[in-house]
Amino acid sequence: MKAYLEPTDIFKMKEEATNVRDELLVSTSFRLGTRISETLAIGVDDIDFANGTITIKHLKSRIKLKCPECQAALCLTTIFCPACGAKVESAIHDIKDVRRQRVLPVDDTLLSLVKKFIASGGPVERNGRLVLFGINRHRAWQIIKNLAEKAGLPKLINPETGKIHNASPHKLRDAFAVFAMKHNDSGEGMRMLQQHLGHQSFNTTAKYRKIAGEEHRKWYQDLWTGGSED
Repeated sequence: MKAYLEPTDIFKMKEEATNVRDELLVSTSFRLGTRISETLAIGVDDIDFANGTITIKHLKSRIKLKCPECQAALCLTTIFCPACGAKVESAIHDIKDVRRQRVLPVDDTLLSLVKKFIASGGPVERNGRLVLFGINRHRAWQIIKNLAEKAGLPKLINPETGKIHNASPHKLRDAFAVFAMKHNDSGEGMRMLQQHLGHQSFNTTAKYRKIAGEEHRKWYQDLWTGGSED
């Protein structure tokens, strides 16, 4: 059982697509490595065909817990406030929307598919904007799952938890990250990947090095080759 999708798997999924929209959904999720919320938010006006870029806009809600007595910051497991000592029966939930955007380069293959989709009248108007995909998250997950099943791809195992998962938009994002890490796992390569994926923490990006790398295997094999046994 595999831990992540490979480029050949993505190709098989695209071959099973019966319309340009679904093919574009797979291609965009993999070739850009975007979150599904980011993919579905791409508008025609976000695409710069002259420079070959797409502006990705990301909205994320962050919840901060505060002590109702002294307003000190709390963690999820806090029972007594570390600042004032009061027992926390019900913390104050401070919800803050964080908006970020980044400009990603787009390869010619994906850009050509986007042009083809727009020319066919595929984009849909949503809230006054012309977006590429007029579907919700649930539908996007269904499409990816169904295409993977039609392509005969196996389910994937999470290397950290051991849980089994169906193919999903996030697995396509993972596939991009692993593919990029295999190509270049240097410090500079990891920094560029972090920037491309929009990770705030370097540790989040670094996990893909563990998945993609062969360091552990090579280290272990070197233990038994080239030396004498005691």
